[in-house]
Order: sequence, then C-alpha cells, then structure tokens
Amino acid sequence: MSFEKGYVQLYTGNGKGKTTAAVGLGVRASGAGLKVAMIQFMKGRRYSEIDAIERLRGFEVFQHGRDEFVNKGDPERIDIDLARGGMERAREAIGSGEYDLVILDEINVAIDFGLVDLDDVLRMLDSRPAHVEIVLTGRYAPKELMEMADLVTEMREIRHFYNSGVEARKGIEY
Repeated sequence: MSFEKGYVQLYTGNGKGKTTAAVGLGVRASGAGLKVAMIQFMKGRRYSEIDAIERLRGFEVFQHGRDEFVNKGDPERIDIDLARGGMERAREAIGSGEYDLVILDEINVAIDFGLVDLDDVLRMLDSRPAHVEIVLTGRYAPKELMEMADLVTEMREIRHFYNSGVEARKGIEY
C-alpha cells in the first residue's frame, strides 16, 4: 500500500510535541502497513520512542547527531558531518521509493544552525517521488519551507513545567 499523492507536513514552533506528533503519525502509518523512515538530525541519545519503534514492523529510525548540544554560531566539524550524513540518508530514503512516509526530525533546527542547506532541502522535496509523504519537524522553520508545505502546524508554548524546575523525565521528554 502506498499513497497516490504524498504531501509535505511541517511541525514547528516553540511548544513541546513536534517529534511526538511525527512519531505518532509514523506509528499510525506503520499500523496501516506503510513503510516509515525517520531520520533524526542533531539527536544521538537513545530516546524511549526508539525502543518502542523497534518493536514495530516497517518503521526505521536513523540518528545523525550526538548526545551533545550544538553551538549555533560555531558548530563543530563532527556536527556538520553528521548532518550531511543525515541529508544523504534522507535523499536515499526519499528517492528510493521504498518508504511511504519519511520523517525529517529536527531538520528545521539543523537548517537554522547552518548544518543543513535550505536550498538542498527544497530541491530534495521538489524531486521526491509523488507517493512519498514527508514530515519536517523542529523549531525555527524557514518561511520558504512553510510556504511550500501542504500542512503547517505550529506548537506554541503557553506554559511548560520545565520553567518551574522540572527536569526531563524518561518516557515523557526522552
């Protein structure tokens, strides 16, 4: 089963839940028998969703980042190289036609931090096979991506318990 026409979905904003929404969509797609690839940019930690995803059929995760913060104005060479590897993986996953849904997790942040070139992302999206659905996540989505996406959802933070001193909790934030 695959889509007749795939769309581009973009989840952005400063609120919590962008990756969670993308993973939820991936779970739904996997449950429907679709093949899903999630390429994570700037993430190298073993998040709990990966443990759950590995139990699913047809949902693969590829991490292209370290469990370190990236310096926005001065990224380390390794961060640039990992992001480039993520772009290569994304091009392969999208272009192969093997996947029905490809999630590019935190790609907006990778663009904002200068690890990934916006024009490369736009070209990749323009050249995708017609049936491939794409989800782009992360804060700081460039206006060019928001304009070309078929669906844009902005998660807006109104209140977050982190601001009250609550630290990240396994199973909720990671």
